[in-house]
Amino acid sequence: MAHIEPLTTKQWPPEMRDALAAMVPPQPRHPRLHREGRPKGANILGTLAHHPALARAFLTFNGHLLLATTLTERQRELLVMRVAAVSKSSYEWAQHLFLARDVGLSDDEIAWIGWGADGPLWDALDAALLRAVDELVGDGAIAPPTLEVLRENLDTQQILDVIYTVGCYQNLAWMLRSFDIDLDDDIRELLAARGGSTRTDS
Repeated sequence: MAHIEPLTTKQWPPEMRDALAAMVPPQPRHPRLHREGRPKGANILGTLAHHPALARAFLTFNGHLLLATTLTERQRELLVMRVAAVSKSSYEWAQHLFLARDVGLSDDEIAWIGWGADGPLWDALDAALLRAVDELVGDGAIAPPTLEVLRENLDTQQILDVIYTVGCYQNLAWMLRSFDIDLDDDIRELLAARGGSTRTDS
């Protein structure tokens, strides 16, 4: 049982519905996420519903990272899944497993995300993105050799999106683990029906 129980949608304050609308950025670069047959993240939203003003600010930020990031969707999901692995957030891993597949990451690649930047499937940029997660989470900064690879392949806006994506999902992992938020039933059903694991140490 979660330490802080998420509110059901019927319990949401009216401001929470306005907060959800803030998740769509004014100038999206990427299509809206595929929703049918995908996890809804109800327990995350239900937890944020305890604090609608914070929810609005967070979802505005998160909406940029999901729909307006200068990174490719595949690069974004590499970062998010590695954050989940490093942070041992089974909820974050399970929810983004389906997003990762939707944007082109193979099951082999997803499995190797758990091993990190030294896996055999990665090119130089993929490895640098994964290594950047480890360095940001572990040391609070991207190390110069990793940053150099990023600068050779990405522009400044993209590198900023790397840093802020890692920060956002690390922050979310802190909340999920601190409150011990349960996996939603729809995530469990999808994992059972379509295959997948909540393990973050693949």
